[in-house]
Amino acid sequence: MPKMGESITEGTIINWLISEGDSFEEGDIILEVATDKVDNEVPAPAAGTLVKTMFQAKDVVPVGEVMAILEVSEEVKSSNKKNVAKNDNEESQKNKKEVKRPKPVQAASSSTSFSTSNSNTFFSPLIIKIAKEHHISFEELARIPATGNEGRLRKSDVFQYIDEGRPYKFAQPVAEKDPTAYRIPQLNFDKGKGKVIEMDRMRQMIADHMVYSKHTSPHVTAYVEADMTNMVNWRNANKVAFQEKHGERLTFTPLFVEAVAKAVKDFPNINASVDGNNIIVKEDINIGMATALPSGNLIVPVVKNADTKNLKEIASNVNELAGKARENKLAGDDIKGSTFTISNVGTFGSVMGTPIINQPEVAILALGIIKKRPEVITTEKGDEIAIRSMMYLSLSFDHRVVDGFLGGSFVRRVADYFEQFDTNREI
Repeated sequence: MPKMGESITEGTIINWLISEGDSFEEGDIILEVATDKVDNEVPAPAAGTLVKTMFQAKDVVPVGEVMAILEVSEEVKSSNKKNVAKNDNEESQKNKKEVKRPKPVQAASSSTSFSTSNSNTFFSPLIIKIAKEHHISFEELARIPATGNEGRLRKSDVFQYIDEGRPYKFAQPVAEKDPTAYRIPQLNFDKGKGKVIEMDRMRQMIADHMVYSKHTSPHVTAYVEADMTNMVNWRNANKVAFQEKHGERLTFTPLFVEAVAKAVKDFPNINASVDGNNIIVKEDINIGMATALPSGNLIVPVVKNADTKNLKEIASNVNELAGKARENKLAGDDIKGSTFTISNVGTFGSVMGTPIINQPEVAILALGIIKKRPEVITTEKGDEIAIRSMMYLSLSFDHRVVDGFLGGSFVRRVADYFEQFDTNREI
């Protein structure tokens, strides 16, 4: 299973395009694989024959796991003979080194404050050390999915579990049938009767990601109101000329991305992620756009380095990404690397929203519908009532690292850029 992104740890086989015994050429698509982000095609690394498939459609396969056995053609074997011999020698040396490694010893319960009733108590000293540092009990360790030999828990398993927010931290033992089984406490609700619709793979991934985000980040939401009249008037007056000159449609989204990127540059600590007790302030400003797919599912394509691009370049990126999303053609790179996300809930007529943070980011901005209404404004003649185009902005932020001052100042700055839009700017 190939690695299809820095945060991707597994993939789901959608379909095998080659059957066992079939031959193929180098570059032919062997199978289709889905991740929680996008669907991908896996090409053949060389010409040959598919000998055996190790997994079937709908199976979830960890990155790096063998999915199939391929037999390369005689021409490839001949040309790669030296390389194969070299690799075999390196593998042999590697195996020798692994044999010499000391076996981990079973932890003695008398030497630690942890206690457990599970039978799976074979943890290496390194695993125990990590568990102590993160205050993880033996009971919790026993629930972590293990990928090592003979069900051994590996260092990467523990750190992945911690990165996921420790979902089994508060799980309780199920003693009725299996004393080693655990479950998350649940209430028995009457779910009622009706049509049962099975979640598709992407909806399941979205559900897990949203629950994980709420479990990980203490969400706080700040609201401001912005007078969008100047921006609305300029865009309406210039959208036709903009398209004729640049060949790109001018929606409000590029204008939103441009203003948000400026505000992020003014408040760089909002452009961050959390790594344990460390805050990583990102160098790049990559604005993610929450976008609905034709299926109704959600995806977040990314405008990379938005702060370095002019309006024409941003509009081109936005239109290209939106088009790919509508046609289900987004690639892995299109949805990778977001550092701050916006969600235009006004597209669906919502006045405002309380969006869930797109992990591992620390904030997300929702933009409500732009609506005309009478407002009191101050002019040279004094206070007057005028028809203005108004919009609510709502910023959900991670209160672990973003306090009210930063969150409130940032969303106010975005509103200021909207309100102070230069109506004389050139297209």
